Amino acid sequence: MTAPQGQRIAVLKERASGETRVSATPETVRKLTALGASVAVESGAGNAASISDEDYRAAGAEMGPADVVVSGAHIVLGVQGPDPALLGTTVPGAWVVGILDPFGQRERVHAYASAGLEALAMEFMPRITRAQSMDVLSSQSNLAGYKAVIAAADLYGRAFPMMMTAAGTISAAKCFVMGVGVAGLQAIATARRLGAQVSATDVRSATREQILSLGAKPIFVENVEGIEGEGSGGYASEMSEEYQKAQAELVSAHIAKQDIVITTALIPGLAAPRLITDAQIATMKAGSVIFDLAAPQGGNVEGTVPDEVVERHGVKIIGFSNTPAHLAADASALYARNLFNFLSAFWDKDQGKPVLDEEIGDAVRLTQGGKIVSERLQRA
Repeated sequence: MTAPQGQRIAVLKERASGETRVSATPETVRKLTALGASVAVESGAGNAASISDEDYRAAGAEMGPADVVVSGAHIVLGVQGPDPALLGTTVPGAWVVGILDPFGQRERVHAYASAGLEALAMEFMPRITRAQSMDVLSSQSNLAGYKAVIAAADLYGRAFPMMMTAAGTISAAKCFVMGVGVAGLQAIATARRLGAQVSATDVRSATREQILSLGAKPIFVENVEGIEGEGSGGYASEMSEEYQKAQAELVSAHIAKQDIVITTALIPGLAAPRLITDAQIATMKAGSVIFDLAAPQGGNVEGTVPDEVVERHGVKIIGFSNTPAHLAADASALYARNLFNFLSAFWDKDQGKPVLDEEIGDAVRLTQGGKIVSERLQRA
């Protein structure tokens, strides 16, 4: 019997502005090679993440320009979706695996379909137990929550912890986290480690215990009907009008007392919900800082401009267009492991390639056989 042909896996250098991450590391190159695949990495792909070409070569990767790396590839790995024009020499039906932004990059998804590529969107990974190690949103959001607090602390003109000195006592900063998903939980933990007094809120009542478990104070709207906060798959959904009104009143009273506010609310496929208005910002103390993690999707905060410090009413507002990219080495390491965990979980030794099952395959697959096949994308 003829042995199955080894899979060629191509790793391209990211071309999006400000993107510092890379989709494979020397660690995952070794692991992919051990599965029986060959790995080709575009020269310079890891430079921004402090990974040299020599590091990749030592791990067993072939190095070269993009056209050579992609030629004959069965699988192309990326952080953000690669330009379809770069993928013309892959094998028919090649996989394109990455954070493909299907809702925001529909034309690119159509181009993948037209080229006969099978596009797999890692951000569509279902939030089920067996897929936790493949969940790129969680791994990257965890780092983003940490970085949000660190960036806010750097911009804040005072210390976070209470300090007792011979010259007097400095009060601890008050930090309020809005949205208690993966990023929010890490933001709470980080702010607590820095010594702040931390409070948090979320539309999902189930997060109350999580907030308490991290030593923070939960701030919740009580006795309001029509809350629709618990969406499918562990994500938040939109809130009822009654809840939105009650929450706005509660938040207005609470944020006026805060020094740092971290907003993290995102709804997949939709613009970020507005959590803080200009009028609410005006109630905050001068010198306060708001970090808006939803900046790339329109922002939770009125006036947020990605990658700029905006000052309103003496309050500084900041949000990055790509927060995980500010921690390139760690973000790349976790993301690359997510991709390896995904490929290795479905690796069929007899066929010498990954073969997706229905549950996860149907969830992440955007295109196949020249068509868009994702029901989630078709419904939007």
